[in-house]
Amino acid sequence: MIHSWRSYRWFGVILSVSLLAGCSWFTWLPWVDDADDEKDKDEPAKLVKFEHEIKLDRLWRAKIGEGLGKKYLRLEPAIVADRIIATDGYGHVEARDRFSGKRIWRTKTHSLREGFISKMNFIDRTDPSFVGGGVGVGEGLALLGTTNGEVVALDIADGSLRWTAELGSEVLSTPSADGGLVFAQTIDGRLLALNVADGSTVWTYDNQVPILTLRGTSSPLVQSDIVFAGFANGKIIAFRTGNGEPIWEHRVMLPEGRSELERMVDIDAQPLMSNGAIFISAYHGPTTSISARDGRPRWEQKVSSHLDLAEGYGQVYVVNEDDHIVAMDQESGEINWTQEDFDNRVLTAPLAFSNYVLVGDDAGYLHVIAQRDGRHLGRRKLDRKGLRSDMIVEDSTVYVLDNSGGLHALEIEQR
Repeated sequence: MIHSWRSYRWFGVILSVSLLAGCSWFTWLPWVDDADDEKDKDEPAKLVKFEHEIKLDRLWRAKIGEGLGKKYLRLEPAIVADRIIATDGYGHVEARDRFSGKRIWRTKTHSLREGFISKMNFIDRTDPSFVGGGVGVGEGLALLGTTNGEVVALDIADGSLRWTAELGSEVLSTPSADGGLVFAQTIDGRLLALNVADGSTVWTYDNQVPILTLRGTSSPLVQSDIVFAGFANGKIIAFRTGNGEPIWEHRVMLPEGRSELERMVDIDAQPLMSNGAIFISAYHGPTTSISARDGRPRWEQKVSSHLDLAEGYGQVYVVNEDDHIVAMDQESGEINWTQEDFDNRVLTAPLAFSNYVLVGDDAGYLHVIAQRDGRHLGRRKLDRKGLRSDMIVEDSTVYVLDNSGGLHALEIEQR
């Protein structure tokens, strides 16, 4: 498997490029210049100038552990009542008052195992982060997935360990809980339902994984006794939560192309539900709307993404592979507008609320654009190491976890 397409490359590819492009002896070769030209094309777009219509006011900032590390972790916080729960990549978990930022509790889960695989893994040796997905909440628990193949359940009240379940394969997505069950997906294509009391396995669904996939996993979505899950083979499946019985399945994209790289059709985004429809994107595939009741396709649009989607104003917002923000009509799939000013800035998943769409970028800027037409409204730099994690909003307050571990509470004010 490969890591996120923006983060890691195969070592063989790196070595080949280094030997050719990095050595002046080969500058006469035509494809060396082409590689330089391609590098220029991949440079992040410069920030555009515009008249700010809004101001991003920071209410408070708190430091959560040691940051996200080097493994392209995206660790979304979670809100429960008056508290926000966040984690870093190394197992430091904190609950804070979401209004003041004051710490309520802090705990440290176990560190990465020092087994044979870890010792042989260069990335683990240089960066021992092990939290695989963001914080999931439900049934009185705060839930973490790990690269050790575990789900860790903490008590929301005081952060004490309730149980740890060993699933046998990396959990890179956010677990969820509802109806006495915890749902988690593993990188080897399994969806598991665990008992909320002790983490024991209630049922498991196994799905075949392609030879080559993105290093990531879709997070399950639980709604009205149904759990919706996307898989690396391009399928989304609806299951009964109680027994794991499949209700329907829909293939978003069939693998196409000659190479395994071209044939990747991973669904890494969490399914998005709105007005009886499920919206989902696939890598190398379309963004699709299907009926939540029976899986019947409603429309599809050729917009590829591996990030979560957002919705508002009767539109679905997608950040595509080129870091363009695309707004599509929820009913027809028609593209209403595309914002192309963020080329190669490595955007986060979008967050939509009120009249705004928010995205962060790899340089640490938080951008605000209008839901109606995608015009720039405002921006603010939050962290020099960048923004990667999904943002959340509650009562018009936006919470952002930056790559350094800074948790920001922000409000938008009209100028």
